[in-house]
This record gives sequence, structure tokens and C-alpha cells, in this order.
Amino acid sequence: MSTIAITATLVNELRNLTGAGLMDCKKALTESNGDVQGAIDVLRKKGAKVAEKRAGRDSLEGCIVALTTADSKKGIVSYLSCETDFVAKNEDFRGLAEAIAKAALAAGSKTVAEVLALPLDGVTVRDKVQEKVSAIGELIAISAYETLEGENIVAYNHAGNKIGVLVSLSNAKSDVNQAAGKDIAMQVAAMNPLAVDAKGVSQEVIDREVAIAKEKAAASGKPENILQKIAESAAQSYLKENTLVTKPFVKDGSKTVAQYLGEVEKGLAVVAFKRVALGLK
Repeated sequence: MSTIAITATLVNELRNLTGAGLMDCKKALTESNGDVQGAIDVLRKKGAKVAEKRAGRDSLEGCIVALTTADSKKGIVSYLSCETDFVAKNEDFRGLAEAIAKAALAAGSKTVAEVLALPLDGVTVRDKVQEKVSAIGELIAISAYETLEGENIVAYNHAGNKIGVLVSLSNAKSDVNQAAGKDIAMQVAAMNPLAVDAKGVSQEVIDREVAIAKEKAAASGKPENILQKIAESAAQSYLKENTLVTKPFVKDGSKTVAQYLGEVEKGLAVVAFKRVALGLK
């Protein structure tokens, strides 16, 4: 079999397609005897090996993208993770994170597995991620993926795409409630509440807080006959402090989130929310 000359033009073509380094592209093209598609396969295999080699490492940086459909009926939050802040700020990496999120929203994907199987630039998302692993040499993965559907979904990307939030509102979409929803999403990003309200908190969490409060009360010398009452009161305070709608509204502490929304539009309320932040494993 004749050997094809690996020209600078061929190398540049492969670099533009994959984002891989110069020497990696030359080696891959040499191995594939100048076949660009074959070289892409070589780089993907290399990416898989790099990912396997680095699988035990923390991948706690990255780019989180929250998006909604034009009608605000559906939303997604996608977290493309990497190992270093340097890579997280790279334009190509951020472009890939945004492209994956847009493809997932358009396809209505429900799970990470479905997202990875989506077509993107002529290959699958899984292959695009592997190409990026090969090019950068860091462990890259879709570490979290959340979806939300409803009457009116608002998306918010916080702090340089380090937190992504979706908020589902009860009323049909309007400019006024979308703006309010953005404020509430900002509060969710900063506060990280357990749930919308106490009804959304699991009994397991409530029981744990009651037990902790009861133990503290007993340790402080409170009488046995009032321990349960003290513990239940403490648990209620905990729920009020850690659920969204009972918290003071961040822009006007004189009213709760629920009161603020009721003033914006009659019947306006938070139905659900999703929050994804850097640091997931």
C-alpha cells in the first residue's frame, strides 16, 4: 500500500474538524494513511483511552447551560464537566457545551444516555465528547442533565455558567411573569432550597431534623415531656428556612417569595424548579 504524504492542509482539516493538537493530528493521519475519517476514529479511540486512564480523577469544573423552548413549555439544564477551570473557560469547550444543550432541547432528550446518542456535526454527541477528551487530555463528561416541563418555564444561567436553574411557573407566559421568574431563579441559584415548599420535603428529612432537634433539646436539659414539641417546632423552622416560597424575597425582604409572586400576577406561583451546580461527581 502506498504511503500518502501528510500535508499541512490535511492536518489543518483534521484540526478544524476535531480541535485536536497539531502533533496528535499528524500522528492520527499517519496511522490512517491520510484518511481523515480514519484519523478521526484514531483520535476518538485515543480519547476513550484518555478518559479510561483518568476515570478516577475529579471532574468538578465545566460549563452548565440552561435553556427553554421558544414557547417556554420545556427546559433543560446540561452540565458538561472537565477537570480544570482553564478548560472550562476555553471557547471551544463552552461552544461544545452549548451545542450539546441545544441539541438535547431540540430533540426532547430525557436522559444523559439519550443526549450522548444524539447526532452532532455528523457524529454522535458521545463521539464529539471523546474527540474533545483526545484534544484536551482531560476527563470530560455530561455529569448532570435535568429537564422540566410545564405551563411556563424560565431558564437562568448564573455566575459564568457555574449554576443553571429552571423554574416552572403556574401562569401562562407573559413578559411580567418571565421577569419575575428570572428573579426567583436567581434566588434558587443563590439559596439552593430543599424544595418549593414543605410538601416537597421528604418525610425522611423531616424525621432526621426532628431527631436532631430532640437530641439537642435533651442535651440542654429540657424536660422529657416537652422534648417532642420542641423538636417538632425546630423542624418546622428548618423547613421554613430551607424551602423556597417561605423565604424572604431577595429583592424585598419585607415579603416572602410567595407573596411577591402573588403581587406580580394573581395566582402566580412556583410549581417546581431544577438546579445544577459545579462540583457534581
